[in-house]
Amino acid sequence: MKVAITNKGILKLAAPISLALLIPQISFLTNTAFLGRLGERELAVNGITGIFYLTLSMIGYGLASGIQVQLARRAGEGDSKALTNTFTNGVMLSVGCALTLMLLSLWVAPLIFGLGLHNENHTYLSINYLYLRVWGLPFLMLTQLANAFYISIGKSRFLIYGSLASTVTNILFDYLFIFGKGGFPIMGLMGAALASIVSEFVYCVVMYSIFYFKKLHKQYPVLSYFRFDSELSQRSLKVAAPLIVQFLFSIGGWQVFFILVEHLGERELAASQILRSVFGIVSIGTWALASTCNMMVSNVIGQGKAREVVSVIWKICRLSFIYTLIVCVLLLTFSGTFLSLYRDEPGLVALATPSLRVIVIATLIMSLSTVIFNGVVGTGNTVVNLAIEITCVLTYLVYCYIVIENYRMPLAWAWGSEFVYWTSLFIISFIYLKSGKWKGKRI
Repeated sequence: MKVAITNKGILKLAAPISLALLIPQISFLTNTAFLGRLGERELAVNGITGIFYLTLSMIGYGLASGIQVQLARRAGEGDSKALTNTFTNGVMLSVGCALTLMLLSLWVAPLIFGLGLHNENHTYLSINYLYLRVWGLPFLMLTQLANAFYISIGKSRFLIYGSLASTVTNILFDYLFIFGKGGFPIMGLMGAALASIVSEFVYCVVMYSIFYFKKLHKQYPVLSYFRFDSELSQRSLKVAAPLIVQFLFSIGGWQVFFILVEHLGERELAASQILRSVFGIVSIGTWALASTCNMMVSNVIGQGKAREVVSVIWKICRLSFIYTLIVCVLLLTFSGTFLSLYRDEPGLVALATPSLRVIVIATLIMSLSTVIFNGVVGTGNTVVNLAIEITCVLTYLVYCYIVIENYRMPLAWAWGSEFVYWTSLFIISFIYLKSGKWKGKRI
């Protein structure tokens, strides 16, 4: 369970995670393209509601990431008993969190969309879509925890199986439900929501089935520890709570961004939904390497090699930048062709193209900043991560409000907010990492 601190060891962990992230992005691209065939209104509404659901899912991801830090630390220490107990307790925490978020979103969503959106039709469609969409949240959060567990024990390749099953399911049922094929009625936007729920259920079932088919239950006897441990839960939440709030701020800032873009017009909102998909595809490798960095830093500290943490982070940063540079060159070369996959409408493609160039620059900075930031997460100093995130998001929101709401500048200037955010994150995270104040943190 102790990782090797080499480029080969890094890529061995990151490559399966990258593939596991790429597969759902293909599903997201297909979903966006299908809705783009219906019209710009459906594309726009999917953008708003998609960010809201992403906010909920990232709260779950924050919880899973906090537990992953503990799992990786126990793995580095070679304590499989404590690792198993942490995982089973995490299952109960994830289910409780998912149910709470479902109830809360049913109350909060109408308030946010009702007050924030100018178009009443957008508000109505967004609320109805989300009321159905949240039923997939418990399955998603349990899957996030399973993924964290597999990454922590060095079995990241297992993520590919569930991701592939989920993506195939989502694309199939998107086609059947959205367009009314195979005897199903035409459900349009609501069909996309239902297809996503089915795919999240399949993903969850596959990930937990692997645990037994690979006989991991013999090494990690989860049923023997399946009882709620309040002390362990407090320690898990102490690490995870700042990450949860951090992701809430991060994606919540994006929700505000999309609401402000809606004020510019439906076409700008539709173009931004396409750009969000592009951003997700370009950053797949970076997020995989960042997740690897999180796990490796915690594992290395668990091995008693804290002096090697900075070296690990810089090795991963170099790999992340090289990957991103290659992808961005390809994206700029074939930008028109790629954007046309979503909706072959010249006006919409022309509107999105300048913003795409801005995203490319921001992604190059992101390739470094998100790895360094996740390195800080791996040290267990999640309160510091929260402080960094709040500072960067507030800077981001001030920029968005001035550029979009006050001056009504073109869409490319609005997407310049990504450049502001990732640059701020890089500078502050770098300063903290160099300070050495993260050393000696116990979790």
